[in-house]
Amino acid sequence: MIAGVCGGLGAYLNIDPTLVRLFFVLIGLAGNGIGLFIYILLWIILPLEGEDQEVSFEDTVRSSSTEIADRAKAMGDELRNIVQQPHPQTGLIVGGALIIAGLFYLLQNMHLPWLTWLDLDVIWPLLLVVGGVALLIRNQRGE
Repeated sequence: MIAGVCGGLGAYLNIDPTLVRLFFVLIGLAGNGIGLFIYILLWIILPLEGEDQEVSFEDTVRSSSTEIADRAKAMGDELRNIVQQPHPQTGLIVGGALIIAGLFYLLQNMHLPWLTWLDLDVIWPLLLVVGGVALLIRNQRGE
């Protein structure tokens, strides 16, 4: 939900924008970053919502480039604020994530026969499935 590309594509194709976002996440993870490249390219070349269809390609690219620059500046300002005034739980969350990642890689490098399933080729799809199920359950509960 950075530039509205997925929402616009979803509206244009008459499908749920969440599916388009999920598609971009999947090709971003599995496609060696090609999803990010395609997203940025579409952000630049697609006209803004409500923009006149008669606008030239050059004007569309120029306005999109200006929007990207403005968003990059705003993101930089937000990052600076986050670094200067971090959330009180940031250390706990980052520390916990580092411990979990470290344990994962430690166990993976120990080459224990009963841990052969501990592989990123298995873990990533498993995490995606668990995340999808969690989202569906939250949606069904109305949260």
